[in-house]
Amino acid sequence: MRSVRRAAEILQADVAAGVGAADSTVAGWELGSSVPDQEKLPALARVLGQRLDDLFPRSGPPDLTDLRCDAGLYRKDTPPIIGTKSDGPVAGAESGVRPLKDKYVPALAHAYGVTADELKRAQERSIAKARGEEVSAEGTDATTEKPPRTLAEKVTLLLERSYPTGDAPGDAKIAAAVNRYAGSRVTTAEGIEALRTGADEAPAPIVLEGLGEFFGVARLYFEPDEEVARQVYEGLRLMSASKSGKIGRVRARGLGAAGLPADVLSILNDLADEVEKVAPDTNE
Repeated sequence: MRSVRRAAEILQADVAAGVGAADSTVAGWELGSSVPDQEKLPALARVLGQRLDDLFPRSGPPDLTDLRCDAGLYRKDTPPIIGTKSDGPVAGAESGVRPLKDKYVPALAHAYGVTADELKRAQERSIAKARGEEVSAEGTDATTEKPPRTLAEKVTLLLERSYPTGDAPGDAKIAAAVNRYAGSRVTTAEGIEALRTGADEAPAPIVLEGLGEFFGVARLYFEPDEEVARQVYEGLRLMSASKSGKIGRVRARGLGAAGLPADVLSILNDLADEVEKVAPDTNE
């Protein structure tokens, strides 16, 4: 923090004013004698002119507490959001004691700046942690993670797995790429957002073709065919592991007889070996 602040020529007092803390408190953070509340980190990043993930990187996807803190909200701020008298529902979900009622999900997702699906996946991570279950790098229990089913889940998975270290393209960039592929204006940033959030489950075929071209997957991936989704899912999981420097042997966990074919699995594992040979100690 101190190095970033000095490099930006920002006064310690200005940081304190920007996050609503005393000068001495900020001094303590910089000295390491105390640490800021996690809820303060977004404000600190803004004052210092940095991206939150760059200044305070996190290992692995967020759980429910992380999402709330990333929005700069304390638990006491959540009752008005979900229309309750206490923060009990949020506290229970964050501690993994009981999941949120469905009626609370849309409002919380909006307040946290994420989709309902993203919030539900974060909740699954909170519950898994509370149970002491192993959570994979992708953020869910490695033994129960399943391929996506809805169109919104499929688009979200592509974004998460294709860009595991961040810097995922925005809706406007994706829309522009789809329009270039189509040769005309067939969608907008709002249209892509509707696909991500589940508001639109039936886009024009040309939009799906453009999405496939942009992400490098077959259009069949977006169709309601679970076996195709499983195969693309396994390929994405491999790519995510490669890009995040955690590549290893791939196996079709829990897919059963209808899961990933042996020849496809063999190709993926051969690719994993080749990536290890080319760049064993890097993320490239």
